[in-house]
Amino acid sequence: QVQLAESGGGLVQAGGSLRLSCVASGRTFSMYAMGWFRQAPGKEREFVGFIIWRGGNTDYADSVKGRFTISGDNAKNTLYLQMNSLRPEDTAVYYCAATNAYAPWFSLRAALNSAQTGQGTQVTVSS
Repeated sequence: QVQLAESGGGLVQAGGSLRLSCVASGRTFSMYAMGWFRQAPGKEREFVGFIIWRGGNTDYADSVKGRFTISGDNAKNTLYLQMNSLRPEDTAVYYCAATNAYAPWFSLRAALNSAQTGQGTQVTVSS
C-alpha cells in the first residue's frame, strides 16, 4: 500500500504557473507508475498525465500537452506537476495516484484512475 499526499495548489491568474507535489510513503519501492488526475465541480475526474516511475516515460492528456510537465524524484519519493500557461478551465482539485502493478502502456490511464489517490489539492485559475 502506498500513501499519497498532494500539495502546492492555490489561486493563480490565467497565464501563470504552479508546481504541485505528491509525496509517496509506504511501499514506494515497488511503485510502477504515478499519475495526476483532476476533478472540477460537477464534472467527472479527468486524466492529466502519468510517468513510469523507474523509466521516466510520460503521457499527457491533449488538453495539457505542451503546458504541463510531470517529473519524479526517486530519492524523495515525490511526484511533481509543473503547470504553465494556466487557464481558467484548469481549475479543479488535483489528485495524484500510484500503482505498484505493471500494466501495458495503453491501459495505464485506466489502471491509475482506479488506484488510490491522495486527498487532493485545489487549483483555482482566475481570468
